[in-house]
Amino acid sequence: MKTMNTSMGSEVAGGKPVPLPDLWIGPVHVGFPVVQAALSGYSDMAMRVIARRMGASYALCEVVLDQFVLQGRGKQKRLWAQISPEEHPVGGQLMGAEPREFAAAAKELVQVGYDVVDINFGCPVKKVLGKCRGGYHLGQPEVALEIVARVRDAVPPEVPVTVKMRRGIDDSPESEEKFFRILDGAFALGVAAVTIHARTVMQKYEGPAQWDFLRRVKQHVGSRTVLGSGDLFTAEACLRMIRTTGVDGVTVARGAIGNPWIFQQVRALAQGKPLPPPPSVLEQRRVIEEHFRLAAQIYGPQQCCRQMRKFCIKYSRLHPEGETVRDAFVRVRRLEDVQEVLKRFYSEDRPGRYAPDRPEENHGRACQQARAQMAHSSG
Repeated sequence: MKTMNTSMGSEVAGGKPVPLPDLWIGPVHVGFPVVQAALSGYSDMAMRVIARRMGASYALCEVVLDQFVLQGRGKQKRLWAQISPEEHPVGGQLMGAEPREFAAAAKELVQVGYDVVDINFGCPVKKVLGKCRGGYHLGQPEVALEIVARVRDAVPPEVPVTVKMRRGIDDSPESEEKFFRILDGAFALGVAAVTIHARTVMQKYEGPAQWDFLRRVKQHVGSRTVLGSGDLFTAEACLRMIRTTGVDGVTVARGAIGNPWIFQQVRALAQGKPLPPPPSVLEQRRVIEEHFRLAAQIYGPQQCCRQMRKFCIKYSRLHPEGETVRDAFVRVRRLEDVQEVLKRFYSEDRPGRYAPDRPEENHGRACQQARAQMAHSSG
């Protein structure tokens, strides 16, 4: 179990914690500078609402293809167009290949109610790169900046446009030069903020994120808004990134899946308070059940089980019998199965556990097993 740490918050002057400056994205006041990242396959309306209730001051919808937005079809639109009134401000993230389609889709995001339009230049997935999307754009500054220009021109001036990047395609000097061309060009074209994942596209999620690169970027851009990302699995890490790199805020991605309490914890540390205890078993059950209720509004009461099982596998890390509970969630196929797991393992109040400070390989395998079992049961 982690020890409580009262020194990871904002710097102290005269014995009193110095509050972290509020985060602004252009004219949009975000507030506390620790936010929920866009997570493909995860950050739907249900996850975003839970994160906001737990202390995230801002959240982004999972990335959506510009083509899906323009087609406006039922299932896909159901996923990206649902926004709860309690979410604002909320961001919508776009990914695509063609500048004109990016711009048209950005207009649609604004029309359905997103307060910020975010452009994805960071996705490292092989099939995405193969279709000239996501991180592929970091290798073609001219096209990347045309996308930024068209999106900025397409949406109203009061709607901020932001960009999500990685620190380059790879570690070559050429890649870094292209990164800074896109970074400087995007700010010159009027983007309000840039989020940087401190790994390269070729790294995917392997190896440590290079936080020192974030410090270099922040020094380079001065007062312009930069958010950092990468290896943020604990509240302490969130504050450490802000303090050591000077970024204006951080976006929590994988570290928030199944652990929305990270936002409560980081707020406490920033106020100079001790790290709060991990959520009890009954508190975990309350949040899981509310997460299910919100997911059912999107997918339906039975269909939401497919979406929620991967969340439950992550929630299980906080249970004192994490391995056993994880295995039980892997086997669920229906909502009734989930209710049985909750009845069996979440009926007695017990102290919980802190989430691990790094991703666990066995949980990744568990998610793969869950997807395989779900595919088998539905086939």
